[in-house]
This record gives sequence, structure tokens and C-alpha cells, in this order.
Amino acid sequence: MTSTPPRKIKPLPALIFSSRWLQLPLYLGLIAAQGVYVVLFLKELWHLIHGAVSLSEQEIMLIVLGLIDVVMISNLLIMVIVGGYETFVSRLGIEGHQDQPEWLSHVNATVLKVKLALAIIGISSIHLLKTFIEAGTLGALPLCATAAAGVRCTALTEGAVMWQTIIHVVFILSALGIAWTDWVMGSSSALNAKNRQAH
Repeated sequence: MTSTPPRKIKPLPALIFSSRWLQLPLYLGLIAAQGVYVVLFLKELWHLIHGAVSLSEQEIMLIVLGLIDVVMISNLLIMVIVGGYETFVSRLGIEGHQDQPEWLSHVNATVLKVKLALAIIGISSIHLLKTFIEAGTLGALPLCATAAAGVRCTALTEGAVMWQTIIHVVFILSALGIAWTDWVMGSSSALNAKNRQAH
């Protein structure tokens, strides 16, 4: 059985097609950012372990939510690095590997977009939950901008809580819009394929 030789590409299309490798430094940069998040996670974990006896329940909860936030952002980075490289730069060649992520076998630009939107909603939810936990200090503590040095204060205002909630709802609506668009495009593609088969 002879394999067909690769098709020769003309110089200009070859140059344009090769330009996708300009994205490689961007993905390498995101890997470096992932390393920074690992350092941040370990720092926050040390803070939690070191203050386990002295911290209040609310402070522990906020630190744990911060740890979850770092993990979710890290997951988002992995999705962008692995999915983006596979979709826009080159195949990773890990088909059949025991550790291949399940979602990578059917990833494309649209699937990646939906997954990223859902990941952003998850991160936004963690931030909103942290805000709601801290919202108990509204009115009880002075604003940090006006508080004297060394005095416990809060950076939250009612307006900030309201805007964070509105932004979170916008994220949810955006993700629903992306998923609906994906569903409509998938349905129309399936219908077109069915019509072609009928003719």
C-alpha cells in the first residue's frame, strides 16, 4: 500500500498557512502564566494552613474560594492552550494516549468558544459568591478609601455588588447566545446534509 505524497502548496499560500506558527509564543506565554498561578495557589494554600487556627470561618471560606478560583482559571488556561493550539496551530498527535482529554477528540472553534464561555461563568460565579460573603460587611465597616491605617475596612459598595451581579447575568446570557447559535448552525448543517443525500 503506497501513501499519497503531500500536496505541494504555492509559495504565498504556504507563507499564509505557516503564519499560524506566530501563535506559538502566545501559547508558551500562557504556559508561563500557568506557572505563576501555581505559585499563587501554593502561596494562598500556605496562608490557609498557617492561619488555620487563628482565621475566622468567613476568612477561611474566602481563602478556599480564592483557591477554587485559581484552579478554575488554571483550567481555563489549559483549555485555551491545548484546544487553541490543536484548533489553530497544529495537531498534538496524542490520539489514543491514555491521558488524552475527552473533549479534545471533538474540539473545534465553536466547541472551544462554548467551553470557554462556561468556564468564564464558573469563574464569575466564584467571584460573585465571594462578593456575597463579604457583602455582610456593607455598612458595618468603613470603606478602605476613607479608613485610617490599620483599621479593618471593606472595598465593597452596594453599587459594586449590583454591577458585579449584572455582569454575571450578561455572561450567562452571552453563553446561552453562543450555545443557541451553535445549535442553530448544527441543525442547519445537518438539514443541508440530509437534503444533499435526498437529491
